[in-house]
Amino acid sequence: MLLTCHKFTGHLDGPHLLVTGGVHGDEFEPIAAIRRLIEMFTGPPSLSTELTGRVTFVPIVNEAAFLRGHRCAEDGLDLARKCPGRADGSVTEQTAHALSELIRQADFYIDLHTGGTELSVHPLAGYMLHEDPAVLAAQRRMARAFDLPIVWGTAANLDSRSLSVARDANVPAIYCEYLGSATCSPEGVEAYVDGCLNVMAELGMLARERMPNLVEHTVEDPRPASGHMQVCHPSPVDGYFEPAKELGDQITKGETFGMVYDLEQGKPHSIPSEHDGIVLVQRTFPRVRSGESVGVVLDLSFAVTDD
Repeated sequence: MLLTCHKFTGHLDGPHLLVTGGVHGDEFEPIAAIRRLIEMFTGPPSLSTELTGRVTFVPIVNEAAFLRGHRCAEDGLDLARKCPGRADGSVTEQTAHALSELIRQADFYIDLHTGGTELSVHPLAGYMLHEDPAVLAAQRRMARAFDLPIVWGTAANLDSRSLSVARDANVPAIYCEYLGSATCSPEGVEAYVDGCLNVMAELGMLARERMPNLVEHTVEDPRPASGHMQVCHPSPVDGYFEPAKELGDQITKGETFGMVYDLEQGKPHSIPSEHDGIVLVQRTFPRVRSGESVGVVLDLSFAVTDD
């Protein structure tokens, strides 16, 4: 399987940056932002004339899922849990294989996401806490340069992801999140365009004036599976979820994150916050199944000071 790629080569040799969107078919800001970037590099005027190195844009990795209007393609598999995939597998496994090949060919990688149909995510740039100091340092630089309010480093032990392919290939990589809720935020599109250009400037690929620093919190949480959002604050029953907080709100351990009302009797089930912090992810699609996450609280006890 071949992915639809848009490749641009600069006037001088330099690093090769890969930027992907649409790993999930219901995440729209990345697609719009990468389309805008492609236009900027196509021109006229064209940013390609100012480019050092190479950049590859893939606006929609998971075209089968996008055409369905769902997170996953018709095989029901989550592409972000099937890397490095299989060349002879199902449509998702083949897509994961093609994506993994692109990642291994890059020098740096940015994977753009949102909360999709059911979740909304506080804007963040994240990375794995790579064991190689040079790779980790590059990822920190990229995440800070992207210039979203949250910078979040998490455990490097999670496998089957785009970033785990980059981890194993020693390719410095970040992922970004910006809202979701089955919409496309114009502010999110602008932030993603600016963020990618900021990273390119940080890597010496473009000359670009440094933007005002928008980073509010930098957190590095080394606990195993610390970046696995889908396991946080699971619902105890099938039901209807009502949040008690909004994105970015402060919350204390034990405070009510939200309520789930079961379907049979309408009985409320309170979901307490697992720790102090701020609301990083919020379920915005009210229907929730037992075991599904209703949100994530960013644990600020792991906050670090930028050098």
